[in-house]
Amino acid sequence: MHPMQGQYHKFHSQQLGEDFELKTYGHAGRPMIVFPSGNGRFFDFENFGMVHAIAPFLAQGLIRVICIDGRDQQTWSNKAIHPHHRAKRYDAYDAAIVHEILPWIRSQAGPRPQRDLIVAGCSMGAYHAANFLFRHPDFADTGLFLSGIYSLSHYIGDYSDDAVYYHEPLRYLAGITEGDHMDLLRQCDIVLCCGSGAHEEDCLTDTKELSGLLWSRNIPHWLDIWGHDVNHDWVWWAKQLPYFLSHTKL
Repeated sequence: MHPMQGQYHKFHSQQLGEDFELKTYGHAGRPMIVFPSGNGRFFDFENFGMVHAIAPFLAQGLIRVICIDGRDQQTWSNKAIHPHHRAKRYDAYDAAIVHEILPWIRSQAGPRPQRDLIVAGCSMGAYHAANFLFRHPDFADTGLFLSGIYSLSHYIGDYSDDAVYYHEPLRYLAGITEGDHMDLLRQCDIVLCCGSGAHEEDCLTDTKELSGLLWSRNIPHWLDIWGHDVNHDWVWWAKQLPYFLSHTKL
């Protein structure tokens, strides 16, 4: 099968209690989980031209892309339920990735080091990818975060509790104690990118705040702010992702 055509998969998630859908691209290389943007689906990455944008990496067998489904409408975007219950549902989503999706990816990709995983996303997808990496640096060592928001205040206001706290990078990163977790984070390759154009205002603020927080914890990363012509749009993410992949260890 042509690597850009992709393969559709669906399985029943015990963690979520419902079916989970994803699509994979590529025949070899480092696995890269792509999270969908806000309220998006696993097929958006292809439909908005991102698979085409990284086609050379797929054709050369440098990366194997796994576009997973999101659960925003059951979690942070679900205004019908209390923020605490949104966070608990997100716990189930996180557990599905760790306990069901990752083992499946490893079964497909063959023997690889446990941390040999890239996580990536655009907009809200960057939040999902960053939250996963920061919570689980034992399962991923590279993060490509484009135009992300990293504060849940955009969705739930000022509310916080323990369940919410541990899904909000701009809160919990400051509180991680020194030890193995921090050591692993400092070994990660992290890219924070944002444009300065239309509809990037909140993302730019959060991106710069996250960068400052990472530096305060001595976590190396690459902060790359693009120009005022760079809008919050797939057209730009399709330029950014292959650029940063070209600077990533593959």
